[in-house]
Amino acid sequence: MYGFDTKTQLGFDEAVEKVTGELQKEGFGVLTEIDVKAVMKKKLDIDKRPYKILGACNPVLANQALTADPDIGLLLPCNVVVREAEDGSVVVAFMDPAAVLGLVEREGIEELAGEVRERLQRVCQAL
Repeated sequence: MYGFDTKTQLGFDEAVEKVTGELQKEGFGVLTEIDVKAVMKKKLDIDKRPYKILGACNPVLANQALTADPDIGLLLPCNVVVREAEDGSVVVAFMDPAAVLGLVEREGIEELAGEVRERLQRVCQAL
């Protein structure tokens, strides 16, 4: 499995705001925000449910990863998806850094990935 998720009772915009705040508590900033619904409408004239991809980064942990392997940037940042499900509920899904960074065969990366995963799981539980 490459991720984990939770359903929230929050509305879509509230969920984006809440997950962003909880990420900040764990030392993450949101570097990118892709509004997939808006992109699909603009580029393909397709109406989609609300769907955002947040590129979350903890600078201290990212620096450790980049120091261990300069090409690890290919696997960064940690993506968080906020989406409206078919039933109208809101799902927040997190990339599992342990699964993704497990591709890197460098000393210390497994432990680092575990720490990032624990932080993201705390964010997930806070929702």
